[in-house]
Amino acid sequence: MVGLGVQGSKRSKLLGSRFIASVDPKSTKATYQDISSAPLEDFDAAFLCVPDDQKMQLIDYCLRNKKHVLVEKPLAANNLAQLQELEAIAQKANILIYTAYNHRFEPHFKGLKDIIDSKKLGKIFSIRMFYGNGTARLVRESEWRDTGLGVITDLAPHLLDTLAFWVNSGNLDELSLRTHKFENKAPDQAVIQAKLNEIEIQLEMSLCMWKNSFFCDIIGEKGSAHITSLCKWGPSSLIFRKRILPSGRPTEEIHTLEMPDPTWELEHEYFFNQISAGVQTDLSTDIWIQRVLDELSSLA
Repeated sequence: MVGLGVQGSKRSKLLGSRFIASVDPKSTKATYQDISSAPLEDFDAAFLCVPDDQKMQLIDYCLRNKKHVLVEKPLAANNLAQLQELEAIAQKANILIYTAYNHRFEPHFKGLKDIIDSKKLGKIFSIRMFYGNGTARLVRESEWRDTGLGVITDLAPHLLDTLAFWVNSGNLDELSLRTHKFENKAPDQAVIQAKLNEIEIQLEMSLCMWKNSFFCDIIGEKGSAHITSLCKWGPSSLIFRKRILPSGRPTEEIHTLEMPDPTWELEHEYFFNQISAGVQTDLSTDIWIQRVLDELSSLA
């Protein structure tokens, strides 16, 4: 485990007996201060829970030493060519590089994908997502987080990856960005609008939502699907509404869950199963997200 901040400490506990050692130059709890101090024969994979500007150097070290990598999102690079080269090197070396997007394992996210794939919504007109938390002050007081695109770098990758999971990636046409800096130097609230595969998209994210919140509305010609909250903030509901023609109150199917967040452990198992199955590194979604972030950076 490289990095013993919030993410690294949580992942270490969930790994149980698979957790071998930790690396963190600023933590007295860490086994080593530098990854090069960890004996290579002791570990097969590294989890990189570090700031963006440290990721590529650490991934390069792991690749050179035949170690698989789980890296916290986003997989930030200097340019698209760097990500494409990284993918090619990892594939040739049979090393898995996996970017952690744990929301793909959210039960209702998987349920909503099933609804989309079943064509119960018909042609999809629009997708709207909101993701907010109240971390503006923590970000402002951080040594490295209140910079650049701010909340966009923090939360937009999750929403973009979710779009790719549900309806596939593609060109974002008519892309626009509106940002606010209510408390921070970098944007702490932002709204992205675009068209993806002819679907109207609106993604809103905020560090100034004092109660942690997620909701999604997908409107289609045959009905709509909605998610309220995540399991970690529960209760979380998935709602499917079947359209009544020519108009009228739709029929509803509502599924509500109250449970601890299952996504991190499910993601860990997915990562290890991918390694065992010899699955090749695929950074196509990371490359798409990087391309969108580059476009948003030019707009900002």
